[in-house]
Amino acid sequence: MKMHDMRNGRRFLVFMLTVLLAVMVSLTGSRTALAAKAFVRKDCSDCHKKFDDKFSSVKYVHPMVHDKKCEDCHLRHGIIPKLLLKHDGNQLCLNCHPANKIGLTKPKVHTPIVKGKCTTCHNPHGSDSRYFMKSAGKEACFQCHKKSAFEKKVVHKVLTDKGCSACHLAHSSDYNNLLSSEVPKLCLNCHDKGSASFKKSHGGYPVDQKNCTVCHNPHSSDQPKLLKGSVHNPVASAGCDGCHNPPNSANPFAVSLKKGELCAQCHESATLKGGGTVEHMPFKEGDCLLCHNPHASEQTKLLVQEGNDLCKVCHASETASHLFKHKAVIDGKGCLSCHKPHAAAKKKLLVAEGADLCYSCHAKTKEALKGKGLHEPFSGGECSSCHDAHGSNFPGMMKDRMDTVCFNCHSDAETRFKKNYTHKPVQDSNCAACHKPHSSDLKKLLKADGAQLCTSCHAEFMKPVSQGVNHQPFTDGDCLGCHDPHASNIQGMITSNQSELCVTCHSDLNKNAKDAKSSHAPFTKGDCTKCHSPHKAKLNKLLLAQSPDLCVNCHKDIKEKIARQRPHPPAQKDCSTCHLPHLSKQKSLLVEPLQTMCAECHEVEKPSFVKAHIGIKAADMDCISCHSPHASNDPKFFKDVVHPPFAGRTCDDCHLKQ
Repeated sequence: MKMHDMRNGRRFLVFMLTVLLAVMVSLTGSRTALAAKAFVRKDCSDCHKKFDDKFSSVKYVHPMVHDKKCEDCHLRHGIIPKLLLKHDGNQLCLNCHPANKIGLTKPKVHTPIVKGKCTTCHNPHGSDSRYFMKSAGKEACFQCHKKSAFEKKVVHKVLTDKGCSACHLAHSSDYNNLLSSEVPKLCLNCHDKGSASFKKSHGGYPVDQKNCTVCHNPHSSDQPKLLKGSVHNPVASAGCDGCHNPPNSANPFAVSLKKGELCAQCHESATLKGGGTVEHMPFKEGDCLLCHNPHASEQTKLLVQEGNDLCKVCHASETASHLFKHKAVIDGKGCLSCHKPHAAAKKKLLVAEGADLCYSCHAKTKEALKGKGLHEPFSGGECSSCHDAHGSNFPGMMKDRMDTVCFNCHSDAETRFKKNYTHKPVQDSNCAACHKPHSSDLKKLLKADGAQLCTSCHAEFMKPVSQGVNHQPFTDGDCLGCHDPHASNIQGMITSNQSELCVTCHSDLNKNAKDAKSSHAPFTKGDCTKCHSPHKAKLNKLLLAQSPDLCVNCHKDIKEKIARQRPHPPAQKDCSTCHLPHLSKQKSLLVEPLQTMCAECHEVEKPSFVKAHIGIKAADMDCISCHSPHASNDPKFFKDVVHPPFAGRTCDDCHLKQ
């Protein structure tokens, strides 16, 4: 019986373990499936549907795009570098397109590749053109190279038929301009040097030994035979022997004469000089080829470079880039607007001398000579004293900062203007804010007279008040009566301290000061603007505020006392009832002796007054020894602290009766 039970128990245990294992396997499988489902990777095209549609329809699709291998180039996450690319610049492309396989191992490299911009020419995803070019054929090149240079009247046939790649390599080359071989070897691939027409066109000279592009434009030209725009007459007529040895000589390309002597055979020196005695150094030394090409050029007059670029070769400082450019230099004839190329009667090869040269363009400025007051450099025709003729980094083509230029002559002003308070135009080095630089009908070359000049900047401030008081100098527009127009060591740019300045008109104040026993602190310190507006005010006497508000701005203790105690009516209404504003022959700036002033309101002869003051005559009293003149908690305005016998009117406790 026991053996049977044990066997059944074992069977049950095995059964339960089997069931448990099955459940665990089932649960584990479910979790794995769930996890796999939760992190199923989306394809890039799930979000970039428009992108996918765009490049699935082009003729040539990048294999990575076709095979949806976006992650061969792009990162799934992150922001480095731009567009989530795995590498920046060309490195990404070179991972699959090694330099040796795309012809990128030669010394002359195409500029976009140097800059790490394969995508300048190629679309990295796909295109309707071979090699994923953004445009077909030579149109791709015209994205950077100006198209008009390749579409002149006569176009090189190979360019029309085969495009740029007929002569140029796309990525790198051993030769300049990415040519596939050197010139003239490249040209002779198409042009038969042995043909009669070839020999005739070149006067029988062995031009296969020279660079064809000396005379010909390899792309297009408005001249026949692709000759450059400006052609030397002997070249145009195949008369090369006019300058060179005969074609069958040992050294056919050697010239028969040295330097300028050869040119002078046709171009007479006297004609080129035009009577000028000042000669351009290359012309003087006969070094014509420094400026001119002897065969052909795309520039007029056979110049080796265009316009000002040619002059820059020697005159770099004069032709440097400036913020403010001379219009004559950058437009039209450029340097030749002012200078002659070979010789001139004036120094520096100028076409005219001094101001006459400037007036040929600046006729309106010349009209300023009619002004009554002329600036000395201007009247003397010395424009270059202030202006740089070629250009400047300062407005008006000034040679330096405006104030620096002015101080070259007005050196005393530089010292005078170094003060604590400087007028903003002076501070900004803008002398022309007030002064005309050339001439004026007003003194000191001013742009306007008196207050009218100040109004140009201080328009709103200069308006007088219609209801109120205007200071007389302000009304008269006499700004310089009080202010220095340039700089001052005193705030407000006034010409002297207020104590000196104001009394030049208000001289009575100084006279009264001799007999004064008390003076107002602002007056003593020369701080008149503590109480008065110097220009205009709505109140009489140009006061900044009404009394007592004006007074309590300084006398804050009295303000607090009046606020918390019973105010004395005069103190509450008008301080000037009792006090003078500047000086007084009495102490505390009183308008008259204390007893006299108090008696104007208080009837000192009344019996009640006499009784209250125990018979003491008013003339013998010092009212403020007992009373507070401004405010008090006591109905009789007694001071805050009172001696008890005094409070009880028992004066004889301390004083003897007489």
